[in-house]
Amino acid sequence: MLRGIYTGASGMIAQQARLDQVANNLANVDQTGYKRDITLFQAFPDMLIRRVNDDGVGIVPAGSYDTMPLVGRLGTGVEVNEVFTQFEQGSLQRTSNNFDLALEGRGFFVVQTERGERFTRNGAFTINQDGVLMTHNGNPVLGENGIIRLQQNNFMINERGEVLVNTAISTDPRDPVSMESNDWSNATVIDRLRVVDFENIREIRKEGDSLYRETEYSGPPIPPREYKVIQGFLEKSNVNIVREMVEMIEVQRSYEANQKTIQAHDQTLGRLINEVAR
Repeated sequence: MLRGIYTGASGMIAQQARLDQVANNLANVDQTGYKRDITLFQAFPDMLIRRVNDDGVGIVPAGSYDTMPLVGRLGTGVEVNEVFTQFEQGSLQRTSNNFDLALEGRGFFVVQTERGERFTRNGAFTINQDGVLMTHNGNPVLGENGIIRLQQNNFMINERGEVLVNTAISTDPRDPVSMESNDWSNATVIDRLRVVDFENIREIRKEGDSLYRETEYSGPPIPPREYKVIQGFLEKSNVNIVREMVEMIEVQRSYEANQKTIQAHDQTLGRLINEVAR
């Protein structure tokens, strides 16, 4: 009887963790470069139930005799096994802002933080008063030669991540600039964005603010096989609102089903103690 209560309680705890994950996905649906999380469960070992002290002789399986016939298997609950991130590509949104960058394919931008190098898919960048390319949280974006320094209007970034500077273009921020209307044939490559990947991408961990960190299981950063850097675009989150809302309804119903299971066991246990024992 108590085992049934424990099984229902473990199901409620698991569904609570799943609800937290779904709510977090919905809260970050508009976060640039956000990747949705998925909760996986594992079942506790099943118990094989037999009738003990049976007076008759059962036939289990057909053709054989057993004095302790099988009743069946009893599940003993579940627990959260893993919460992992699904790194499928999000859709690209055009912004026409030269500081906005999107990655098509695998890979992460590398930024410098107080805790060391971190990795992000959020390419909503800007520059500070010193001309350093930064995230909106104030973390410098790193190239192969270190911190990238730019002027306001005289740069472009190609699909390979190379940062080109055209000194013939005015750097006055009041002067409108069109990438298509200027001659970039004589532009100088000053650096290349550091874009990295991981051999076991499933094992990197989120740190908040769209940042990830490597772990001992993910392996060190490696160059990605295929990717494109697209300037003037941002990658939207890969969260599907409709799918998350449907999953939230499923979680609620599963939680309520486990709750009713506990209530039924509690009522039965109460009758057993108060009526049968008396």
